[in-house]
Amino acid sequence: MRIDRHFTQEGSSPYSSIELKTATSEIRNPDGSIVFQLEGVEVPDSWSQVATDIIAQKYFRKKGVPLALKPVAEKGVPKWLWRNKPVDNAGDDTREYTGETSALQVFDRLAGTWTYWGWKGGYFDTEGDAQAYYDELRYMLANQMCAPNSPQWFNTGLYWAYGINGPAQGHHYVDYKSGKLTRSKSSYEHPQPHACFIQGVGDDLVNEGGIMDLWVREARLFKFGSGTGSNFSSIRGEGEPLSGGGTSSGLMSFLRIGDRAAGAIKSGGTTRRAAKMAPALILNQDR
Repeated sequence: MRIDRHFTQEGSSPYSSIELKTATSEIRNPDGSIVFQLEGVEVPDSWSQVATDIIAQKYFRKKGVPLALKPVAEKGVPKWLWRNKPVDNAGDDTREYTGETSALQVFDRLAGTWTYWGWKGGYFDTEGDAQAYYDELRYMLANQMCAPNSPQWFNTGLYWAYGINGPAQGHHYVDYKSGKLTRSKSSYEHPQPHACFIQGVGDDLVNEGGIMDLWVREARLFKFGSGTGSNFSSIRGEGEPLSGGGTSSGLMSFLRIGDRAAGAIKSGGTTRRAAKMAPALILNQDR
């Protein structure tokens, strides 16, 4: 791809023309007690308090951001695009961590990761095109000219920017080299970037693709910031016969489980609750 610059200049920071401010973001209970508070939040001066609250309360990484980072050299990747990892203190495994406090950190990790993936996939004609893509995206994010979906804000760039990772969570991605669907080996190297899902549910209690398996799949989506709807068309109604001789408990009894799960899981691991829909209660004409 060839990327033309429209808002930035080569060799200059995309933030050079943007005034910044510091603000406080908080959530209070009706009785005035504080649920969440973060002072010294750095955002563009043009941002409203609502925009400031959303990025501070929902999308800042609250823990695990190393105070000291070092780049990881990677052959064939420009130095400015190398990913980072934590620096050990005093040569041991003791590391100091904090959370994100600046919107610029978020813009950098998002745009940087997208650029890194694009470079690895061979999308850019030249290194200059990759740099232009990186700068233009950061400028547009800072000026609210574009924005990704919630899971991108939550997950994208945590591995590239900070070296944050964890055990595999059951996600898959398409390998850019082979074009094949591949199971992720970690949490954030290939994170969950998609927002909304409609999941099918088979008329089965415990097997893969069935009713109880749905709650596991939904928990995975909720944890990483996505919402989900479900197509319950195939589930038999209350009182319909079962193969063992009994009768079905009906859909509503199972929906109570899903409702409790959605209310309990903090979407993206922060203050945002999961979104759950059950719009597809379609009558099965064969029953």
